[in-house]
Formats: sequence, C-alpha cells, structure tokens
Amino acid sequence: MIKKYTKKNGSTAYLVKVYLGVDPLTGKKKTTTKRGFKTQKAAKQEVARLQLLAQEYDLVIESNRLFSDIALEWFEQYKNTVKESTYVVQRVALNKHILPLFGERRISKISIPYCQKQVNHWFSYYKKYSNLIGMTNSIFQYAKSLRLIRRNPMEGVIRPKRQKQIDEEKYTAPFYTKAEVLYFLQIAKKYPDPLYPMFHILTFTGLRKGELLALRWKDIDFKRGTLSVKQTLTTVEDWKLAFQTPKTEKSLRTISIDNQTLSIFRQCILKQKAFFLKTGRKPVENGAQLLFTTEENKPYYLDFLNHNLTKILKENKLKHMTVHGFRHTHCSLLFESGASIKEVQVRLGHTDVRTTMDIYAHVSEQKKEETADRFADYMNKLHEEEDGMVKRMVKTKKEQTPPIMKSAKS
Repeated sequence: MIKKYTKKNGSTAYLVKVYLGVDPLTGKKKTTTKRGFKTQKAAKQEVARLQLLAQEYDLVIESNRLFSDIALEWFEQYKNTVKESTYVVQRVALNKHILPLFGERRISKISIPYCQKQVNHWFSYYKKYSNLIGMTNSIFQYAKSLRLIRRNPMEGVIRPKRQKQIDEEKYTAPFYTKAEVLYFLQIAKKYPDPLYPMFHILTFTGLRKGELLALRWKDIDFKRGTLSVKQTLTTVEDWKLAFQTPKTEKSLRTISIDNQTLSIFRQCILKQKAFFLKTGRKPVENGAQLLFTTEENKPYYLDFLNHNLTKILKENKLKHMTVHGFRHTHCSLLFESGASIKEVQVRLGHTDVRTTMDIYAHVSEQKKEETADRFADYMNKLHEEEDGMVKRMVKTKKEQTPPIMKSAKS
C-alpha cells in the first residue's frame, strides 16, 4: 500500500506499508511501514525492494533482540548434543570470554569489523581462541536460521594463525625416562596410600586420570591379566562429579597388564575389603565398587592427583611432570620396548594416530641420538685400537732392526 500524506512543515510525502509474511518465531503476520518518500515513484521502488527481500530471505526480521538472549537459547539446544562435561566447559567459555563482548549488543547490529576486532582480541591472550570463534559462529548461525539476521558476520572474519617456531614443531610434552620414572615411584612409596598405587598404575597402563579414578573391581580380570576401560570420571554442572562413557569408541578398550601391576590391584582391593570390614561398611554390589575412594567411599576429585603430584615434585626437587605426562611416559616406554605404532595406539585408545606419532617421533629422535653416541663410542674405540696397533708396529720394527755396524777405522 502506498499513501500520500502531509508533513508538519506542509510538504507532501509518501509512505509505504508492505506485508512481509509470517514471523517464524511468533507465527504472527509481519508488516513494515516506511515514510518520507518524496515521489510516488520512489515509494513504488521501495515496495518492490521490500517484497523482493521478503521473498529472497523468507522474511528476515531485523531483530532488536540481544545477542545474550539468542546465545542462551542456542546453548539450551547445544546442551542436548554433547556430554555434560563438555557443556560445562563450554558454558564457562561463553560466560567468561564471549558474552562480556557481545552479550549486550543487538544481534542484528553486530558487524564484521566488530567481530574481527574481538577475534583478534581472543587471539592475543587465549590459547583456545578457535573454540570461541566456533561457538560465536554457531550462535550467529542459529540466529540466521530463525530469520533474525540476514548474514552471519562471523563468516566474514579472517581467522588469525599462530606462527610455529622451529622448536615448537618438536614434541615437547613432559615425560620421564625409564630411570626417572622408577626413581619417582620409589619416592612415591614414602607417601600415604593410595598415591603410590595410583602413579604406578598410570605408569604401567597409560590410563587417563579420569579413567583411573573410575576403575571398579569388576574392571580387573585377574585370571586373564587384563584391565577394561569402560567409563571415565568427569566434572559436570555445578562442579559435581559424574561417570560417563569415554568420548570415543577407541577409548573403550581392554589391555593386558603385567604381574606386578596385577599384584598392586589385588592389594588395593584387599585393603579396601579390610577397611569396609573394620568400619562396618559394605562395598558396592556386583563388582561396581570403585578401586580408589575416600573414607566416605566417594570418588576422589580430579585435582587430587594434581595437588599431590605437585607436592611430591616440590618436596623432592624433581623434574616437572604432569599427571597426563605419565601417560606419555608409558607411551614412550612402549616404543622403547619395541611395540609398534598400531599396538601403542590401540593400547592407549588414541583416536587420532597423530597423537601416537608425535610421541613416536620424539622417541625416534632420542634413539637417533643414542645411535649416534654408540657409533661415536665405537669409532673412538677403533681409533684407540688403531693408535695402539701403530705403536706396537713401531716398537716391533725397532726391536727387529739390527744395530748400526761401526767402521773398521774406528
């Protein structure tokens, strides 16, 4: 509809009122009105433009809703697609890094330059900036699917990339050598239970921290000498602990364990049974009793190992190590013992072979150095033998040479 009207200053102008379709959010009919066109021709052109846009974009509403409102809506949908532990981590990232920058802005007014500025800001201080970019992009895509915006401004952003330094290209994850880890375990024996059993099992099985703390009696098969990884302990909403299946199918695995480690498992269970008998408690039925629990028979928090490892290292002035580093240690020792890449990948539950290959490359580099050292020692011995042989030959030659005859005149 085009209508002629008189402005306050007495001049005439035209207004247009155009039906745009049905709002997919409310189900109500949507119209728009625009004023101030000087000629009827200009008004008709605007009507045609609006109708074309409505048809092209299936009614895109230039929404005045805040980014934070859309983000929270999207997050409720996202929550149903991931494990609770992932949801908790992402919620912290959203609240801490994204909403402070985008939350109070109208989502339809956020531009590409503004998004680029925030991406550069994340890049300057946050290691996992790509995660923030991905989450923000998903929120805008959600708004676009609701026809609240015409374009996703994050699609126009140039993603910065960190330039790798030469020394950063090498695998630098902390791990112990065979001698170092055996020395550490000897020291760990001096600390209260269950620290030594925990660190021994981490070293000799390569389990992740959450997998270790989720082990149950029934996960150990003493007859076959195997350990089954079927669940992991993780932190969920409100920092509560929960048991979940591992993130990938390959993390569900059964591995063989050595007799010494089997003996440690057996000792742990016997000590638990004795404690239950002494305190009048009963273990969880059907073998579902956790292997490592507090006196209240509750699982240890995930930071339990971190805090105690830091304490042991500090008190004994040992080389820096992380709890996950014992998994890398197990991996490197497997390679040193002659295990194949595939065998190590299966045993550790690595989904991405690159994780295994990174450690293999480091061990291979170490082997190269050891080979070079052995070759140098061998050649030095050859040089020593060669020098000794030359000296013996010279000495023998001197002994075999007859003395110089004196002249008759003398």
